[in-house]
Amino acid sequence: MDLFWGQGYEATSLHDLITATGLSKSSFYQAFGSKHALFIRCLSHYEQGLVSAMKRMLDEASTGFGFIEAVLSSIADETRGPLSRRGCLIMNTASEFAQSDPAIAKCISGGNKRLRSIFKAAVERAQREHDIPKKSNPDSLAEYLLTCTSGLKSMIKAGSSKRSIQDVNTVILESLKSRI
Repeated sequence: MDLFWGQGYEATSLHDLITATGLSKSSFYQAFGSKHALFIRCLSHYEQGLVSAMKRMLDEASTGFGFIEAVLSSIADETRGPLSRRGCLIMNTASEFAQSDPAIAKCISGGNKRLRSIFKAAVERAQREHDIPKKSNPDSLAEYLLTCTSGLKSMIKAGSSKRSIQDVNTVILESLKSRI
């Protein structure tokens, strides 16, 4: 997964995968079937881990709005560290070729649907807690948050600074509170 995440599907060769797994070519094919099949498994694994972590964050958050703040803050933190600037494997894959491959498009769509549902739950909770106006559409705000987080990860991958990401996060949070 890390190899695909760092290099992308097309740039990751079979030789790279064999080296990373320590398998022979025949063992690789016996274990995974193909590079494509392994990639689908990696996407699914990444998405499951991300969704699980976000659900746990929401469950443990003191408020729905606090969860949204924490997600945005964690994205800003991705500008630093040894694994920084990789972006999101789901969005990287969508940019690389999701619409040209039905199996990958299905993975991307399913992952986005699950992430959107977590954001919707956070928005609805924040509305009950009076941090986001009740007249705001939770579905639209969930889509907005998914779009914003995807865009932020892309900007980090492109080299944006932590300060720049934090400034955008402030605008996102202020817009949620003032939705008409």
